[in-house]
Amino acid sequence: MSDATAFWIIGAGAGELRGEALPALEADHVRVRMICSGVSRGTERLVLHGRVPASEQARMRCPFQAGAFPWPVKYGYGAVGRIEGGPRDGERVFALHPHQDRFVVPGDAAMRIPDAVPDARATLAANMETAINALWDAELLRAERVVVIGAGVLGLLVALMARQEVEQAVHVVDPDSARCALARELGLQAAAAADGEFDAIFHTSGHPDGLATALSIAAFEGRILEMSWFGDRSVTLPLGGAFHARRLRIISSQVGHVARVRRAWITRGQRLALALEELSDPVFDRLLGPRIAFSDLPRELPGLLDGTPNPPQIVVTY
Repeated sequence: MSDATAFWIIGAGAGELRGEALPALEADHVRVRMICSGVSRGTERLVLHGRVPASEQARMRCPFQAGAFPWPVKYGYGAVGRIEGGPRDGERVFALHPHQDRFVVPGDAAMRIPDAVPDARATLAANMETAINALWDAELLRAERVVVIGAGVLGLLVALMARQEVEQAVHVVDPDSARCALARELGLQAAAAADGEFDAIFHTSGHPDGLATALSIAAFEGRILEMSWFGDRSVTLPLGGAFHARRLRIISSQVGHVARVRRAWITRGQRLALALEELSDPVFDRLLGPRIAFSDLPRELPGLLDGTPNPPQIVVTY
């Protein structure tokens, strides 16, 4: 008999639902019934198509992943659910857990969701945590000019959070007109091409051309925060132009470690708690897009990941 059902990727662009037996509930663990989960479009697309390089397979494991890359693998990290039983019975929590209708995790891996944050909005927590870490990596100054290349969920989260840090308007660049329209509705400057020079450039598009664009619009001693992950794809950059003369910097920003400038006094748990608190603002509901029933995930997820729905965040309902 199965205690739970989980989504497994079993081949290139293919997935299935599998029954699982839950482990015995230890004293310091909690059992969670899923309410909804978020799909991290860029990373989960690469996983779905088996594009995690062999050199990165150990580092790319999510906290409660099962199986191994490329397949079969149970992957995901945007779980919102409610605790069943015990002293925390009924508490809504966020966990970095794959798509699964019920699961057991250590109690400290189930972060309480603030009352002001609705279920679907809470699925943005992992991406919000990534955005916050990138802003810490950037060490923004109030007077700096900021642009985000790529208006997916991560890019828009970065732009909205950067708006709180700088005095000037935050710009967004994306060739998709619908995504630009959404960015403008959110109060951001948005266009298909960049206009001007910028001190801090966040690249989230996932396309090598976006990184080349970042180099072309960086101001003197500008810095580029590279947040895209290219999987097994090589990237060629035009470094023979003004890259050296302008003293530009390309900085890798990744959520696996707390940014260096905050690492001494902020833990990963505290960073995740901050991300959830930031999601109390209803503006982030504008990033929530297609709803897909968990039972339909094997059939519909490949098409959703390979398309460009707007708004960008896919929410799985249980």
